This record gives sequence, C-alpha cells and structure tokens, in this order.
Amino acid sequence: MITVVGIKSCDTCRKALAWLTAQNVAHNFHDLRADGLGPERLSAWVKACGWEAVLNRRSTTWRSLTEAEKADVTAEKAETLMIANPTLIKRPVFEAANAVYIGFTDAVKKALEP
Repeated sequence: MITVVGIKSCDTCRKALAWLTAQNVAHNFHDLRADGLGPERLSAWVKACGWEAVLNRRSTTWRSLTEAEKADVTAEKAETLMIANPTLIKRPVFEAANAVYIGFTDAVKKALEP
C-alpha cells in the first residue's frame, strides 16, 4: 500500500489521490497538518531523496521566513525548519515499497503505476 503524505487543501495532493484511485492503486492519506510529522519520518525522506528535494523553496511559507532563517541552509537546519513548518515540505510525498517519491511528476506516476 502506498502512503500519500500531504495537506488536504493542496491541489496537487488532491490530483495525486484522484489519479491513484483511477489507477486502482491501494493508498492511504496522511495529512501533515492534522496528523503531524515525526522527525524520524522526515529524516528518512531526507536520507532517501536529499534535503534539497524535500524542502519547498517556492512555497508561501518559505517566502514568509526571515532572511536569517533562509540563510545558510544545511540538512540539519532544513529538517528543523520543516518540522516547525510542515508546509515547507514539497508535496505530495509518496511512501511506497521501501521507496520515497517527492512531487507528482510523470516520472513519479510511472514509478507508482501498478
């Protein structure tokens, strides 16, 4: 089963969930706001994909951070920021068969197809 991690109000997450349903792919949804996110889970994503892939520097939340918070970002600082502000995480995140996929691109769709 695939776990889709995101935010209920995110259009891309809704599109991904609809696509998975249309493809008859078994999945469940984990809402970052309602269900939270543990540091171990985030660290696993960072280890699998790299913090640069997980951190969404195009988000409204990123733009609202202070210049000091955005300066000199390292893996550790990125993880701290993402735990404090889950909307800094690129969405959706797919956890499937011991693999992690970030975003909803054609490559991710191909990897998730049954």
